[in-house]
Amino acid sequence: MNRAFVAKVLLALAIAAATAFAVAIGATYFLRDRESPAVAAGPDDQTFVEPGTVPIGGSFTLVDHTGKTVTDEDFRGKFLLVFFGFTHCPDICPTTLAEMARAIELLGNAVDDVAFLFVSLDPERDTPEVMAEYVKAFDPRITGLTGSPEQVDAMAKTYRIAYEKVPAGDQGNSGGGTAPNDDYLISHQANTYLMSREGEYLTHYSYGTAPEEMAKTTREAISTFGGAKEEN
Repeated sequence: MNRAFVAKVLLALAIAAATAFAVAIGATYFLRDRESPAVAAGPDDQTFVEPGTVPIGGSFTLVDHTGKTVTDEDFRGKFLLVFFGFTHCPDICPTTLAEMARAIELLGNAVDDVAFLFVSLDPERDTPEVMAEYVKAFDPRITGLTGSPEQVDAMAKTYRIAYEKVPAGDQGNSGGGTAPNDDYLISHQANTYLMSREGEYLTHYSYGTAPEEMAKTTREAISTFGGAKEEN
């Protein structure tokens, strides 16, 4: 058999396997892929993967909406719901944050075990002041995070978030809408990630997941993996 042909076949199989893995962990969902499963399945079709087995999440240094520099260590001991977006988003981001706000209400007493993070992928426009006004419109318990382009990009990479600037009138932009007062939008993935109290990936919610489902699954995570660590 021709060696070049065998090499091409092996390369194609490797690419296919890598793509399948990426899809399984929600690493290739862009905003226009709105029909992806509501919750990622773990081993044996269970709701959660084993913490530490999926390479999503990691250390970061950003600035919160009050202007304070924060790191991943500031959120240790709490589960995280993390969504990446931008304040000029025409529909997907505000819809997702409204659903997150509703999930916060539905969590009841369990809400104290969770930190809710909205990370801007547009730090050039999303200053702490802009983020403060934006998250306040949804729920004061949502923390807005921004920073330098380098800081934001570093965190996006740890969460395997693909994003890019697109012209405001581009039909391929996030949500398919237009923003007449801006010359660009940000095309990005629409998952909301549920992370363990150690910052490890557990599962994700795709765009359109009902707040009731988000609250239910988050409660299950708290029950399965334990609540927030006690203060010393």
